Amino acid sequence: MRVPSVRFPHLRRGKADEPPGIVGVARVDPRTKVLVKRLNPGEIAIIDHADLDRVSADELIACKVAAVVNAAKSITGRYPNLGPRLLIDAGIPLVDDAGQDVLARVAEGAVVRLDGEVLYAGDQVIAKGVLQSKTTVDAAMDEADAVMPTQIDAFAVNTLEFLRSEHALLTNGVPVSQIATKMSGKHVLVVVRGYRYREDLRTLRPYIREYRPVMLAVDGGADALLDAGYRPQVIIGDMDSVSDEALCSGAELVVHAYPDGRAPGLARLRSLGLDAVPLPAPGTSEDVALLLADACGASLIAVVGTHWTLEEFLDKGRPGMASTFLTHLRVGGKLVNARGVHQLYQSRISGWALIALVLAAAVTVAVAVAFSPAGPILGDYFGAATWHNFVSWLTGLFK
Repeated sequence: MRVPSVRFPHLRRGKADEPPGIVGVARVDPRTKVLVKRLNPGEIAIIDHADLDRVSADELIACKVAAVVNAAKSITGRYPNLGPRLLIDAGIPLVDDAGQDVLARVAEGAVVRLDGEVLYAGDQVIAKGVLQSKTTVDAAMDEADAVMPTQIDAFAVNTLEFLRSEHALLTNGVPVSQIATKMSGKHVLVVVRGYRYREDLRTLRPYIREYRPVMLAVDGGADALLDAGYRPQVIIGDMDSVSDEALCSGAELVVHAYPDGRAPGLARLRSLGLDAVPLPAPGTSEDVALLLADACGASLIAVVGTHWTLEEFLDKGRPGMASTFLTHLRVGGKLVNARGVHQLYQSRISGWALIALVLAAAVTVAVAVAFSPAGPILGDYFGAATWHNFVSWLTGLFK
């Protein structure tokens, strides 16, 4: 997958009388999904992310970072991950394998300078890595392609092992006695902050407006809903990648716990003074969200941003996808994947064409009112109240 190059005119690059390179504020976090929440355009992201995945790269690009310095290798060769290529294609410099010390040596908010593969604080060298290019990324991807058969074999073995040990998930589902949100007989929209979730949420606006599905977010999917103008009704996950704002939005909170009952996410919620329902279950939080909607009696489950393909599961670092197999076997009859719906169909009628049509109709009505013998009657009809109703209807077309 390739994306068009993006230019960022706001970047501060060295002038003739200044040291060369890219100068910017450093944002430091070993977890990319946490870092992107506080990144601003023109800043330098310092991460520790082996096998940089596509979702993380998309988020970094959306933040319009000036550059990315990775303490780890962005392509380890385990599989052909697409994140580094996306950054390079977007025109964002990527320095790899800068070493773990860079996370400790760069203070959050410090001004740093990246010149080629060297990171400076003032005149002091902080770290040095490998500056990636299209050529180096393509070579690393070719090497990763060569070992894919081995990865697929290991993936299949782990999947079968999970199927043997967790087959009760298929017959018993998950317990829902403590869940307060009513889903019986309703559509449920499960949102994960995964691939193309923004585009799909925009395309689903008419569906959401008409059917008003229950909004069930998986961790950071709650922030995706808030960004799109919606409020999550249920948030489920281990609560490590969702903002405090989303957690305090009034949604019912369900903490995905380990099968033995341990729920590390509860500590964060208690520190915020929030109550939550622990839900012990094997598998991923995405899978448990689907099982929860099914157990609560949802008539249809639509999903946005969830992980479905082999590449996506390798991106997540999962050794297998048996829990997803089991989940789809159980809820497949009511499951609808909304991914790519924005690519399936795009209206051929542009917004400008609709505006021109409405304006033409308005002019016709105005002429009729002005020159018709019934003008005074029509003028009364198209008074203030009717005009406000028309404006409200017109505005609704574009929301």
